[in-house]
Amino acid sequence: MNLPAGRCIKMIIIDHTIVSDEVMKLRFACNIHACHGACCVEGDAGAPLESDEVATLADYLPAIEPFMTPEGVSHIRKNGVFDYDPEGQLVTPLIHDKECAFVFFEGENARCAIEKAYLENKIPFRKPLSCHLYPIRISRANGYDLLNYHAWYICSCALTNGKKNDIRLCRFVKEALIRKYGEKWYRKLTSGRN
Repeated sequence: MNLPAGRCIKMIIIDHTIVSDEVMKLRFACNIHACHGACCVEGDAGAPLESDEVATLADYLPAIEPFMTPEGVSHIRKNGVFDYDPEGQLVTPLIHDKECAFVFFEGENARCAIEKAYLENKIPFRKPLSCHLYPIRISRANGYDLLNYHAWYICSCALTNGKKNDIRLCRFVKEALIRKYGEKWYRKLTSGRN
């Protein structure tokens, strides 16, 4: 991990994971009414995908499509449910190098069609894990998952909201962390912490 000179980040090691102390201490809570879902429409690549998620998206695409924009449906039908980022990693496809192909809009807010299908009980898959965990990003090194906070200016309102409501990042993404590592792991992560 590259850190600015003079910056020291503490880590928490649990099983085969190394968690940045920022994940535990930082206050963070999305505020879609302030950011309008910018993380789904900004950036230079789609959301990271696990290889098994590609097959899941393809399998459940007929149930997801009714919640997508016509342009998103057309793009997916033509190009598939995944793309590659500049490093060759699997990601969700983008429309015109901008919004995720799985985005739909409620007023000015970008929403996830995959998650909408899940909330409507059409599919058993909430959304890609990287989206569910955001702003935590997982990288891998020496057999460990490295969990770090991904700082992005578009999430400044989430930092403000997290501070205002005293919500720690690890609590904000609790469901996603349990989805990935299980309740026992999460209890280890949060034991002795507020």
